[in-house]
Amino acid sequence: MQTGKINVQTENIFPIIKKFLYSDHEIFLRELISNAVDATQKLKTLASLGEFKGELGDLTVQVSLIRRKKPLR
Repeated sequence: MQTGKINVQTENIFPIIKKFLYSDHEIFLRELISNAVDATQKLKTLASLGEFKGELGDLTVQVSLIRRKKPLR
């Protein structure tokens, strides 16, 4: 297998990701929920290791649906 280098600048890749990946609302919502769950899991892990001293509180991820007459853009 060949190895090499690739150079990607974030200002060039983010518009592509936004346009082609997150333009589908279902994918965007799934990623948003996944990121929230990942963040709560990381916080729980840090707390169990003693690296987070604050109150965890309720870490439940809640999703609420508000029906609108106009689509979100």
